[in-house]
Amino acid sequence: MNKFFKNWRSDLPASLVVFLVALPLCLGIALASTGDEPRLFSGIIAGVVGGIVVGFASGSKLGVSGPAAGLITIVIATITTLGSFEAFLLAVVLSGVIQLIAGFLKAGVIGNYFPSSVIKGMLAAIGLTLILKEIPHAVGYDVDFVGDEAFFQVDGHNTFSEIFLALNKISPGAIIISVISILILILFDKPFLKKIALFKILPGALFVVLLGIGTNLFFQWFYPDLYLNSKHLVTLPKANSWSDFVSFFTFPDFSALKNPQVYIVAGTIALVGSIETLLSAEATDKLDPEKNHTSRDKELKAQGLGNIISGLLGGLPITQVIVRSSANINSGGKSKLSAILHGFFLFSSVLLIPSILNLIPLASLAGLLVMVGYKLSNINLFKQMYKLGWDQFLPFLSTIIAILLTDLLRGIGIGMLFALLLAIYSKSQKFKNYQQAFLYFIHFIWKREFKKNLIIQKRNSEVSLILLNKITFLNKLRLNQVLDRISENGKIIIDGTNCKKIDIDILEIIQNFINHRAQEKYIQVEIINIEKIKK
Repeated sequence: MNKFFKNWRSDLPASLVVFLVALPLCLGIALASTGDEPRLFSGIIAGVVGGIVVGFASGSKLGVSGPAAGLITIVIATITTLGSFEAFLLAVVLSGVIQLIAGFLKAGVIGNYFPSSVIKGMLAAIGLTLILKEIPHAVGYDVDFVGDEAFFQVDGHNTFSEIFLALNKISPGAIIISVISILILILFDKPFLKKIALFKILPGALFVVLLGIGTNLFFQWFYPDLYLNSKHLVTLPKANSWSDFVSFFTFPDFSALKNPQVYIVAGTIALVGSIETLLSAEATDKLDPEKNHTSRDKELKAQGLGNIISGLLGGLPITQVIVRSSANINSGGKSKLSAILHGFFLFSSVLLIPSILNLIPLASLAGLLVMVGYKLSNINLFKQMYKLGWDQFLPFLSTIIAILLTDLLRGIGIGMLFALLLAIYSKSQKFKNYQQAFLYFIHFIWKREFKKNLIIQKRNSEVSLILLNKITFLNKLRLNQVLDRISENGKIIIDGTNCKKIDIDILEIIQNFINHRAQEKYIQVEIINIEKIKK
């Protein structure tokens, strides 16, 4: 128990930041998914379960789970198809069962085939999307829900036309609050501010929210023209009594088990939710300063358990989500305690202080989310990827563009296609025509030729790993399997003498193994002819 609370001084402030980020996202996604204000609590339930239940069950130290914007269109369509919200909740429960089974069947292995260039492209794209989508809220145009990620809007507008529309309907009070919020968050990153005792304890996000509430109340009393009314504030469901609070919960309609459509919907939610979870887990591991390696199978089981409980209580489907996870990391979270605490904060906020939270201006939260987006899409990331060469930069850039102009899963698919084609092309350059190259492509996939690039030799507690030809992201699974099986106090020799090229994905895995897992398990690592690896 003492170990669980070991990092509470870091996790408590981080959990407050994640709570403030998660609150409007849970409400916005619920409103967009159900189109019904009385169903707003379904998003809170998913956030609470994602924080507490998934937080305890997950193997991820810094990942945060909750309702995801990527599932909105599926939720809208399936509620209509199944005819009731209660039947949809049954599909959510069944999707959790499917994810549990997938975890036990070790389907998380899929997560090893996402290339680093695509994951980093996803992070940058989510950051840019956050910035673009929060500009309207920052200027006081709060027509769309917070957490909207889609390029095309139901009103016929898209991300960019929505910004131009917002600029014609500016609220000066919102601009003042959002600009002040961004400036304060920039100051909170400066070392000199950390020397002040109050700011060592108080998270920047909480300070921004309190100041936003105070500023808007000041406007109400002294400058009514600048005051932001309720449509520009957080809208949290309020219960006037315990019976009101209990009424927020909805339970599945188990009679819908006879409806074949329920199983199709459950499979769809499980598939899309699992892919988003695996992508977010991979991205979170990359952002993690300590480079912890999350068990993908354990994560699928945790998400499955979360979806079963969320569906039983009336909540939306859950996935691990990168915006909340990155906010956790950027705020100094150290362990899963921060994710769990944010779930408790979500629950207690509805129960105890909804009236206070309903004073928070969306412009304050827009400033907070803009800064989260900026840190995800920092210009230095673009420079680093460009320096790695076109085989890394093209998938990275194509993923960003595709996500910005479509959605997360389509964008990832396009980025994966670019990465795969570049990996195949580099191996098939000897072929002179397209027909031969195509036949080689089929052979490459069918025979899984990429497995031949790693030769493993064992002698007692010593393992030799010989790298041949070109090692790409397709070799990540095999490499991780080898490294995971090195026994404590063992030794591994990684020989790149006969290797022509090693992708950044492989170098990152080896480097992280040396810096973390090898040290924890007292494993000796000997590197031969791989210049970019520093022990």
